[in-house]
Amino acid sequence: MFKNVFGSGFLVRTAHVILTWVVTLILFLYNTDLRKQEETGQLIQPVVFVFLVLVSVLLYFAVSLMDPGFILSDDSNLQFTLGVTEEQQDMIPPSTKSLRQRRCGHCLLQQPMRSKHCQACQHCVRRYDHHCPWIENCVGERNHRWFVLYLAVQLLVLLWGMHIAWTGLSHAHSWHLWLRTNGVLLAVAVLLALLSLIVLLLLCSHLYLISLNITTWEFMSRHRISYLKHCGADENPFDRGTLQNLWSFFCLWGTVVWEQVYFREDSDQV
Repeated sequence: MFKNVFGSGFLVRTAHVILTWVVTLILFLYNTDLRKQEETGQLIQPVVFVFLVLVSVLLYFAVSLMDPGFILSDDSNLQFTLGVTEEQQDMIPPSTKSLRQRRCGHCLLQQPMRSKHCQACQHCVRRYDHHCPWIENCVGERNHRWFVLYLAVQLLVLLWGMHIAWTGLSHAHSWHLWLRTNGVLLAVAVLLALLSLIVLLLLCSHLYLISLNITTWEFMSRHRISYLKHCGADENPFDRGTLQNLWSFFCLWGTVVWEQVYFREDSDQV
């Protein structure tokens, strides 16, 4: 279920963890509100902040090392699960959506609908969303919700850390002296602000696509995807309404047979 921690992406994960704890240490070493509260014995906020940092690191490793939904063997029961035979598929008019199963040209396995082969991971991934270089792993069916949770916790930590860094900036009589006094905290605040903006945009974009029940790959490449390119510009065969999409994504666990969802949608229109 989890990849080797010392495998691909070890340097990226190591750099992420080192940067996280170095920034946290700086926020404690300089004269910020966090340090003042620690020195006066008010430990609630320092403990909560360190706890959130630790949770963000653990979630990072979880989504980075977790199996995103790799397809390791053919699903021989897929057609029986769909409840449709080859003869029935042949009877579907050419103008309607087809249920042709694709075989990957790289790993030679049958690809369920919404899956894609990742060149970086060298595997097909169920409900493929994208390959994230930040975590050096794919975001797919099994780790997508954990990825979104990680983004939410990381955003909270970054915004809080930026506020803490801001409280440590002190006044000075000249710009030169001010920069010498506050240069490190200023650099930390700018870095946290930039990362906060990136994470905020990522989180908002993922929540938007989740509310539509469409993946990043499908959104960006629908004109090249066989089961979507014949749909209208505003047509999504997997959309069940915003609330139902969000509920299914965050609250329902297990593998979804997307061919079945797609076929039912097609049957309703025929």
